[in-house]
Amino acid sequence: RSFVLRIITLAQALPNTALGRIVRDQLLRCGASTGSNYRAAKRAKSNADFISKMGTVEEEADECMFWMEIIVDAGLMQERLVKDLYNEADEILAMVVASIRTAKRRKQ
Repeated sequence: RSFVLRIITLAQALPNTALGRIVRDQLLRCGASTGSNYRAAKRAKSNADFISKMGTVEEEADECMFWMEIIVDAGLMQERLVKDLYNEADEILAMVVASIRTAKRRKQ
C-alpha cells in the first residue's frame, strides 16, 4: 500500500495543466492497479491464476515507470523528485518478474 500512497502523493504534486492532468490520471490508474492486482494475486485460486494476476502487476508497474519517465522528460517535475519512487517501481517489477518465473517453474 505504501507504493500506491506514494504514487498518489506524486500525482497530486503534478501541475494542474492539461498535460499534468492527463499524466496524473494515467499514473493514478496504473499505480492503483499495481497494488490492487498484487493483492488479488495473493488470493489467487491456482498457480495459473497467480501467474496471470502477477502478469498484470508486472505490466502496471512498468507503466508506472513509463509515466514517471514522461513526467521528467516533459519537464513536469525534476528527476530528483521522482527518482526514489521510480527506483521502487523498478524493484517491485524485478520482484514480480522473479515471482512469475518461480511460479512458472512450479507449474512445469
